[in-house]
Amino acid sequence: MVQWHTDIHKRKSTGGKRTPYRKKRRYECGGEPVLTIVGDRKIKTKDTFGGGVKVALVSEKVANVYNPATKRVEKTAIVRVKSNPSNKDYERRGILTKGAIIETPLGDARVTSRPGRDGVINAVLIVPTS
Repeated sequence: MVQWHTDIHKRKSTGGKRTPYRKKRRYECGGEPVLTIVGDRKIKTKDTFGGGVKVALVSEKVANVYNPATKRVEKTAIVRVKSNPSNKDYERRGILTKGAIIETPLGDARVTSRPGRDGVINAVLIVPTS
């Protein structure tokens, strides 16, 4: 469901009621979230105000994984989404969001980018502590 990013319906900082002086505007409307899954690369582009372009990742099968031990970034395949602490339903459906734990041939990694907004999957290898 679309969210409206406006404050004309909110109260003043003093606590008083604010009367809306106009109706909702189309540019105050947010978009539906793009839920990234593991699969062949598919992107969605959206034109923005000012002539810019936003890139959202619909599906991807590789990630840029940073290894803190070697201090190197490797492009590696994503085997599966292991867990997603943001939402248990996302975990079940295998949806990638920031903070999700992915399984790669290098080991488990935590996603640090926002794939549905950044258009790329960056992750940091989880080094087991003993």
